[in-house]
Parts: sequence; C-alpha cells; structure tokens
Amino acid sequence: MSTGRRDVQPTGPAGVPTALDPLAEVRHAGDPPTDVYLTGTVFLDIIFTGLGSAPVRGTESWARGMGSSPGGVANMATALARFGLRTSLAAAFGDDMYGEYCWEALSVGEGIDLSMSRTVPGWHSPVTVSMAYEGERTMVSHGHEAPAPESAFDGGHAPGCPPPSRACVASLVPGRREGWLGCAAGRGSRIFADVGWDDTGRWDPADLADLEHCEAFLPNAEEAMRYTRTDCPRTAARKLAERVPLAVVTMGAEGACAADGRTGEAAEVPAIAVEALDPTGAGDVFVAGFVTGTLAAWPLADRLAFAGLSAALSVQEFGGSLSAPGWAEIAAWWQGVRMCDAAAPTTLRRQYAFLDDVLPPAYRPAPLARAVPTIGFRRPA
Repeated sequence: MSTGRRDVQPTGPAGVPTALDPLAEVRHAGDPPTDVYLTGTVFLDIIFTGLGSAPVRGTESWARGMGSSPGGVANMATALARFGLRTSLAAAFGDDMYGEYCWEALSVGEGIDLSMSRTVPGWHSPVTVSMAYEGERTMVSHGHEAPAPESAFDGGHAPGCPPPSRACVASLVPGRREGWLGCAAGRGSRIFADVGWDDTGRWDPADLADLEHCEAFLPNAEEAMRYTRTDCPRTAARKLAERVPLAVVTMGAEGACAADGRTGEAAEVPAIAVEALDPTGAGDVFVAGFVTGTLAAWPLADRLAFAGLSAALSVQEFGGSLSAPGWAEIAAWWQGVRMCDAAAPTTLRRQYAFLDDVLPPAYRPAPLARAVPTIGFRRPA
C-alpha cells in the first residue's frame, strides 16, 4: 500500500479540507467518470428502535426512537458516496412525496448521480418498516414492481448495459441471471456481489452462474456454508475462492474472513465490539468499505478491517442509508483509539495503523445527514 495521503478537496474556511478522495492516487486521465455503478429498488425506510422485545400479537408496542431514510439499494449507494466514490444509481422512483424525498436525499444530500434513474408517474414508492430490538431487526415491506422503461437506455432501471465505471455492485438472486453484469465486466468494470437468502432451500451453487463475471463475492457465513456444503465459514471462503477470484465471508460477532483464489492469500479480522442501536444496512456498509479499499489498492487485511470498522460505526445510528459513516467518523474513532493507549488493545492499534496513511492531518467535513422522525415538514419560505 502506498504511504502517501489521499487527496482532500475541496477546502473550507482557512483551507481546511472538507472532502477526501480515497482513489486520488490511482486516478488517471481517461478513467471512466463513474467509480461505482449499481441498480436496484429504493425503499422509504421507517425504523423503530428502543423496543424492549419483539412485538407481541394483540398488543401495542411503543418505540423509544424512530427515523426515516431512503433504504434498499440506497443503503449501498449512500455508503459508497460518503466514502468519496463517484457513485451512479439506476433505480425507479415514485412520483409521490416518499419518492421525491428519496430522490432529493440521494441526489442533493449525498451527491449520487441519478441520471440513469427515472421517476414513474402514478407508481407509489416501496416502503419498509424495520423494528430493531435485542441487536436484531424485523422488517415488513410493501411495494409493487415498477413498470419496465420504454427502452433499456431511457433513464431505465437496470439498463441493458450500464455506463463505463471502475466497479459495479450487484445483489445476486439465486437462479436468475443479470444480463447487464456480463456487459459491464466486458467493459472492464470490476464486479462485486452479495446474495440474498435462497427461499427455495436449494442452495445450489449452479444458481450463482453470474459469479463468472465477478471479482469478489461477499456472502454472510450462513449463505457461504450452505452454498459450499461446509460447516466452517473459513472453509467456505476457500471453496468459494475456487469459483471467484476473491471470496469474503462476514461472520457477525466473529468478524470477517477472506480468501484470494488468485494468490492463495487468506485474511481474517475480528469484529469491533460496539453497542448497536440499529443493524439495518450494516452489511451494505461493509461491502461499500471493502469496495473502497479494493479500488484504492489496499492490502487485503486492511480492506477487511476498514469494512468491519465501517459496519461497526453504522450500527450506532438510526436507519440504513443515513447511518453510513463518513471519513469524519472514521477519523474520530481512530483518534480515540490512539489517545487511549492504555484501554485500546495493541492489536487494534496495529491492525488499523494504515489509517494514518489514509486520513489527512487536518480534516473538517460537512456534517452528515441522519435519519429523521418525519419527512413531512416543509422548509420555511
């Protein structure tokens, strides 16, 4: 890994930097304007936290906290954008208030390129209600599939072939091929993918045919073990690395492990213990952190560590997309670790020492948006 600090731009008062570009050292003339492209469904997330236990049938439960934010694929897009990656999202948005709010929050609030997205007249936005309790969550969702665009390039959702980009992030559906992945990979995009739960119970590796286009596959431990017919996440990672160049398996409270099928390298990092407020979107933030480190050409262990730290910071905030950390949260955490020499384990300080090369010496970012109790207030005229 290079020891030079990442570019910071632009600057605010007294020349203090307000943005950080983690890819500054690897950018070259002629590179695609987009760092990461992704597509999927944007939900409006309504999150309840502070529940003492799961809701009981026939009773009314009161939550101590509530937040609203864009959700679904917006979780990943926001996390990528907050790490300074030039992010393009193709999605359908309803023309209701929920859709307008999500569009503005992503485009204006997070700087995500929505030129490949579209607004669908008369289509209402999908909604998810998430209830967080005992470190877990229960979700109820409602929505209808958006009508197909008139043409693949008509600002369409999941177009036939996306614009050139350094990378694409995809969520694989067992048994379904995503035609655009082959086109994107053929153009030189590096494909990162996770996978949803296999409701059929087949867990057939043949159902993941799109892995042939992927550079990295990032399932959780249960998914990885079921697809590989193993009982150990580390063994599962090694077997998956026979099908995809890089396999990364998240192991919850145990951390994450990875196996590189090209070099034979393996890495593992423990999870960072934090008090979780809401785990919604933590997996998306993990993937975004790993993609960031990979595109910046960091060593495998550093990428895993950064992804795990990013996810740990996200669960301490409400909501999925707007819980994603930015460089300010990363810097504050690292400063706290370095200042608490007696309390912070030596292994923790050693494992994250690479952040000294990533973070600028002076950094004053703009404040991040967080989930709000309601989206109904209008700004004063």
